[in-house]
Amino acid sequence: MPEADPTRATHRAVDAVWRIEAARLIAGLARVVRDVGLAEDLAQEALVAALERWPTSGIPDNPGAWLMTIAKRRAVDGVRRAARMEQRVTELGRALETTVEFDVEEHVEDDVLRLMFTACHPVLTPPARAALTLKMLAGLRTEEIARAFLVPTPTMAQRIVRAKKTLADARVPFEVPTGAELAPRLASVLGVVYLLFNEGYSATGGPDLLRPALCDEAMRLGRVLAALAPQQPEVHGLLALMELQASRLRARTDASGEIVTLLDQDRGRWDQLLIHRGLAALDRSVELGGAAGRYTVQAAIAACHARARTADETDWGQIATLYGVLAQVAPSPVVELNRAVAVGMAEGPAAALELVDALVGGGALARYHLLPAVRADLLVKLARPGEAKAEFERAAALTDNERERTLLLGRAAECG
Repeated sequence: MPEADPTRATHRAVDAVWRIEAARLIAGLARVVRDVGLAEDLAQEALVAALERWPTSGIPDNPGAWLMTIAKRRAVDGVRRAARMEQRVTELGRALETTVEFDVEEHVEDDVLRLMFTACHPVLTPPARAALTLKMLAGLRTEEIARAFLVPTPTMAQRIVRAKKTLADARVPFEVPTGAELAPRLASVLGVVYLLFNEGYSATGGPDLLRPALCDEAMRLGRVLAALAPQQPEVHGLLALMELQASRLRARTDASGEIVTLLDQDRGRWDQLLIHRGLAALDRSVELGGAAGRYTVQAAIAACHARARTADETDWGQIATLYGVLAQVAPSPVVELNRAVAVGMAEGPAAALELVDALVGGGALARYHLLPAVRADLLVKLARPGEAKAEFERAAALTDNERERTLLLGRAAECG
């Protein structure tokens, strides 16, 4: 049944196009204007133009090319208004004339990689690098990024503005580092690639749980990085982790888009090719000495699930042990929460609830919806449905993802 308000339907379509095209659009513009902040501003102006025009003109056949054309025209107009760079006007005009089909531009893949390394430059703080890249490569709204980082939206908005200004003031080149500069920059890039993947694997907000295009883009970048730095074990560890997790994408939702939990998934729908590739990348990381790396350990956890033919065959004891290793390598409250889940499966819900209650007392995950969700599940297993219902409802109130909210409210109703 078509949506009653065509303008609203078009705005939803524009939002979907933006999420898919943002990274390539901003990267292509940054190559031309040599300024990441300006490139994002131009892309946003093109987005506003789409919101104004598409409801009446209709969505173009190649929306990415349309956005790129509008953004480059705005760039030319801006340079002309400034009246300082006549040569740049000519260059931008030539670039506009040669851009016919956005999706076949020969520079697209290299541009996205350059954008990644630019946004992850050491002049920025680690949180700023991640936030800026999520905004530019994932096309996320500021409020979505804020929720992902568990900080208020105004705080995140200021962080992003400062990051773009810092890059401009430092005149950071739009390029991929080489030689001795490459290795220290990789850790930051890997972290952001995984954040990008996670947004696709479990969307922060919106009507859908999954955004497969983001997962695909993250895995593509991971493969590019593996070719760029083949002797870096954590590059292979991250690629293994993403491919093993992505192997479950088709089984994570049912025909209507509702969430299917890990233990209930049809493992026959898991992608065996991705599992094979992920296990091979994991072996490569271990061969290179990266067994204790943060991504390699997480990949080893994912491999425990991938190797289990049924949910009952899962080696939860090994998973709990690996989470213990991860807690030493990359300590965080989220890792401890995941370890508690594994302990609950291996040793029983009472042992896990003790760990979860300690996290509740710590307060670091006060805005993280999975904390009350995990606690609620443990309370169900301990035959405490009244408390579980309240926790499921609290978790539902904390998530902006509609599919997750539906699942959590359904679990709450079952407790009632």
